[in-house]
Amino acid sequence: MLWKIILSAFLLIFSFPNFNFNFLAFFGFVPLFFAIENKSPKKAFLISYITGFIFYIGVLYWLYHVTVIGLVIICLYLAIYFGIFGMAVSRFGVLVAPITWIILEYIQAHLPIMGFGWALLGYSQYKNLLLIQIADFSGVYGVSFVVMMVNVTAWKLIVAVTESRKKNMRSMLYILCSMVLVLALVYGYSFVRLSEKDNFKNATKVSVIQGNVPQELKWDPDAQNMIIEKYSALTKMAALDSPDLIVWPETSFPGFFEIDKDMTGRVLNLAKETKTQLLAGVNAENNEKYFNSAAFISREGNIIDRYDKIHLVPFGEYVPFSNKFPALHKLVLGELGEFTPGKEFKIFKLQAAGGRPQVEFGTLICFEDIFPELAKKFVKNGAKFLVVITNDAWYGKSGAAYQHAACSVFRAIENRVPIVRSANTGYSCFIDSRGRIYDSVEEKKSHLFITGYKTSIIGIK
Repeated sequence: MLWKIILSAFLLIFSFPNFNFNFLAFFGFVPLFFAIENKSPKKAFLISYITGFIFYIGVLYWLYHVTVIGLVIICLYLAIYFGIFGMAVSRFGVLVAPITWIILEYIQAHLPIMGFGWALLGYSQYKNLLLIQIADFSGVYGVSFVVMMVNVTAWKLIVAVTESRKKNMRSMLYILCSMVLVLALVYGYSFVRLSEKDNFKNATKVSVIQGNVPQELKWDPDAQNMIIEKYSALTKMAALDSPDLIVWPETSFPGFFEIDKDMTGRVLNLAKETKTQLLAGVNAENNEKYFNSAAFISREGNIIDRYDKIHLVPFGEYVPFSNKFPALHKLVLGELGEFTPGKEFKIFKLQAAGGRPQVEFGTLICFEDIFPELAKKFVKNGAKFLVVITNDAWYGKSGAAYQHAACSVFRAIENRVPIVRSANTGYSCFIDSRGRIYDSVEEKKSHLFITGYKTSIIGIK
């Protein structure tokens, strides 16, 4: 029993970044199905819950860099979905597994406050371009459905072969035919989408800056000058490529934008000196309210506009219900202030050089790209491409940055727009509308904890 639980959890763990053996996801649930076979719903819940807990500990282990207690709590919570899944399969049979799983994933990702759409099964396939093109109409949940369906078929096949019963073989034949049909449709659709010729109306050149500032220095007053100098030097080098836009990562500005006049002036003068539009991750303050923001600066050195992050991190940027229970705030954030959520899906208008038409884009900050609805709203409002600015330095040299980038891959496919990612320490990269990561800040095949910049062209439809 125990070995089946451990095997299932480890097969799933190794299908996600940083291991990236994504094919293992197609068999990861098979040992679990055997473990809960003929078990009561109560026992199936417990077995599946333990499997889920081990899985999430293995995939989200990098959270220990921030909080060990938080890591344990969130894994204990997320494992509940595994438990409910096992209970449903035990009660109604394995054929309900695909639809049950994606319903639970949707709830997991959309539950108020506790919504956490990370490490969804479909995200394990973010490099499998010939499978994930269906995300433009099904989202990541459709890919999860297909992966789970293959798991069910594999389990049924093993059972039919080992038991050699006519009833099982007949049932297996129906399931196998269904799977072949679904896969044929999925891969056929993906092949058509990948074969389509690019019909770009415009091309925009963008540079991303990866400052690689150690987390312990980001808010050190003595490090402010060093940080500005580092980003200025990288920006000047990137400007030699004549980009239309240079992007700095989340909270790269070491202070409060516009409040700290000297540093703000240096950034504005930098944009003017390089004659390049600049998007910078900043902290802002208005009327004693604090915002995690992206400031858009013109090539003349003027502040054009600012986007304030809409979806804040619970217990990190704000404490739920702290207005009713002030003690909660002190318990979680101590003396730190809370951020205020933005309200407007701001669309920036990039003025392209050489008489080319302007290009509109939207910005997602931190983990906002794990929420499909946010990206879709920006695109609906007119964004032709999306920029993600983030800081994954919190999580050390782990799979966190790559798991995060996997979400951006799906947002690109879902909306059929390119995505540009700028991170403090990786994964800073360029993703086309088919979900292909085609360029990145890289040094000796590494993307994390390196300093650099990358300029690349994105096609605009």
